[in-house]
Amino acid sequence: MVVPPVDHDCVLKDVVVELSNELAKMRHEIAQLKKAHIGPKTERSKMPRVPSTPPTAEQQLATRAANAKQRAESQTVRVEHKVSDEKRTCPSCGNAKLKLLGKGRLSTVWEFVPASFVKHEHVQEVLKCKCGDYVVAADAPKIIEGGRYGASVLAHLVVAKCADHLPLYRLEKDFRRQGFPLARSTMNELLHRAATITQPISRRLLEKIRTRDVVQADETRMLMQNGGGGKPKNGFVWTFVAADDDGETDVALVFAPDRSAETPRKVLQTTKGFLVVDAYAGYNAVVDVDGRTRAACHAHLRRYFHEALQTAPVAQVGIDLILGLYRVEHEARDAGIVGSPKHLELRRTKSPAIRERLRSWLVEQRPHHPPRSPMGVAIQYGLKRWDDLGRFLDDARVPLDNNASERALRRVALGRKNYLFVGDANAGANIAGLYSLIATCETRGINPFAYFVDVIGRVQDHPAAKLDELLPGAWGRAA
Repeated sequence: MVVPPVDHDCVLKDVVVELSNELAKMRHEIAQLKKAHIGPKTERSKMPRVPSTPPTAEQQLATRAANAKQRAESQTVRVEHKVSDEKRTCPSCGNAKLKLLGKGRLSTVWEFVPASFVKHEHVQEVLKCKCGDYVVAADAPKIIEGGRYGASVLAHLVVAKCADHLPLYRLEKDFRRQGFPLARSTMNELLHRAATITQPISRRLLEKIRTRDVVQADETRMLMQNGGGGKPKNGFVWTFVAADDDGETDVALVFAPDRSAETPRKVLQTTKGFLVVDAYAGYNAVVDVDGRTRAACHAHLRRYFHEALQTAPVAQVGIDLILGLYRVEHEARDAGIVGSPKHLELRRTKSPAIRERLRSWLVEQRPHHPPRSPMGVAIQYGLKRWDDLGRFLDDARVPLDNNASERALRRVALGRKNYLFVGDANAGANIAGLYSLIATCETRGINPFAYFVDVIGRVQDHPAAKLDELLPGAWGRAA
């Protein structure tokens, strides 16, 4: 048997490529570890930022007037300071009958009054007829079913937990300082009760979002107790973000015990339009031939280039080209045409040339970087998803990135650093529903405390056919 000669050059070439890949990967991991411990966390480009137009004098005055109007609505306590008796006699003539000079000197000092709990005792008048056949009582007060804590207590707990990310043990200490001891177990029960009461609203919010033409989605981990024994296991919170016809953003969050494709399939099945997501394969079930059109995220592509900067400084070229696309978006925003046909016309006029330069550069750079190096991964990400990255040229409402979803999930990341985990899947679903309403209130500039105080008291006997009136958008317009 004749053994064929070994092509040593070919073998050595394969070894060099393999070692180059491993070296690039190790350098990238070392750079990421150094950055995590001693480096800056920002992904801001070193390129000079797009100059922003400073606010005009009229805009500054309008802002100050709005702030003054909001402060004027605060409670005012008037304190009268009288001249002391020893100063009521004129030292020059001895006159002791001094007259008022104007309305007095007014000075304003802001003081902080801590929140307090007030016990409300409701007494219903009861009347009876002298004949003894008729007894009538005043209408019963509106009290939340199954409890003696009012809507304001539940609203305060929801905002503290889901908007301010305070764990219950800190709230317990705060309540005790205010002279109102409230056990953590009771607070937890009240939070679940608030979620149950408002569940029809949060479900309706998700139903409205899922049917809109452009939906953004993302997911993040949230630990869940494993039946009280062993280590907590991973659960996931999925967010779905979409703007309404007025351009106002609504946010819905959904908890799931895993990261499978079942959640996006269940939420978005039978709907049409665009789905703005990252490269996670779990969304493939939604973007099939009968589903939505996938739109990729330029922020993810830029992040890959940013991570490659340490080992491949040429990645700055890709970052700068992507910045050119964002400059077009800033131009549309400054012109007040975002989401309009003029916005799409502007995109189609200026963005394709930038995309062509970016694609040519990616193709040119591909042979110079090992496929598994950070730069090689960034190049493959851009080329593989090139068509999806261009979906923003099909519809002006499709954003360049999925940052709105990432911002919505930031509250989950902040919360889990404080309260660490949820008890079970039901607890996860409850907090996701509360997060949905809190997040939507905040994106729309609504005070979430005022919103929850009102809807918790109304939703229990509100007509189901008019449930849309209690959604944050409609509530904010009616307020």
